Amino acid sequence: MAVVRRSVIEVRSSEDIVRVRQDVRNSAIAQGFNLVDQTKLVTAASELARNVVQHGGGGTVEIILVNDAGRRGVRLIFADHGPGIPDVEQAMTDGFSTVGGLGLGLGGARRLSNEFRIDTAPGKGTRVTIGRWH
Repeated sequence: MAVVRRSVIEVRSSEDIVRVRQDVRNSAIAQGFNLVDQTKLVTAASELARNVVQHGGGGTVEIILVNDAGRRGVRLIFADHGPGIPDVEQAMTDGFSTVGGLGLGLGGARRLSNEFRIDTAPGKGTRVTIGRWH
């Protein structure tokens, strides 16, 4: 797998979430994604960036453009140093929210992605990796 481009964005505010959305859309366009796949990736990124701010107290997103065996993709790694997720299975359940939202963030991001991985532990923060391929 070849990394085409890599960038990191600090995510601490609503303005940063907007920047994440814009940079992810531009990355998807650069990789040749159609409008539907762009929208899926941007929507997942927006939900995860919001989680970094709301639950993790801020963090980063790494945007990686990759090529692998003729496929082009965008991989996103969201990381924070917040309290971690005590029950990942519960957090992935649609409708579960600790802040009164719709509870679709993590589960929705998983459904909108071709790859999804979450690494978390109480007191250790959370790292969510998603990828979408074209």
